Amino acid sequence: MIDPADQALSYTQEQPADADAIEALLDHAFGPGRFVKSSERVREFAEFRPEMSFCAWDGGRLVGVVRMWKVHVGATPAIFLGPLAVRAEGRKFGVGGEMVQRACAAAQAAGYPVLLVGDEPYFSRFGFSAAPCKGVRMPGPVNQRRVLARGVDLLDGPVTA
Repeated sequence: MIDPADQALSYTQEQPADADAIEALLDHAFGPGRFVKSSERVREFAEFRPEMSFCAWDGGRLVGVVRMWKVHVGATPAIFLGPLAVRAEGRKFGVGGEMVQRACAAAQAAGYPVLLVGDEPYFSRFGFSAAPCKGVRMPGPVNQRRVLARGVDLLDGPVTA
């Protein structure tokens, strides 16, 4: 359990050795339904970017993960954020927000806007908005109001590799 008085969390770039712990956390957070989402279709063809993906550790226990993927929206290169998962006990301590900020800073430093599918009330605090995404076409059904971006005025076209 995360102790807020101790806050011994460490944040690291994702490493190949983290794969089993990440899959277990994603299964716990989303269950098998995660594989039918439009975002999963993106991850099937996108280029994984581990240098922009982060893990949150409480000692040797993975408590959070955010993964990043290189895509194109029309002709515009971008980074697709997701999944983002945090164990329940880490949510009230800002673990998810810290990981989003680190991942977005890495994408910005590399010159990419960031695209995701998520809740605007949560992600707007990190600069995400649905406004630039009206013309984004995801590979599969998606609620267009949940397609959000930051770091760009307009994204238009299909999401591809």
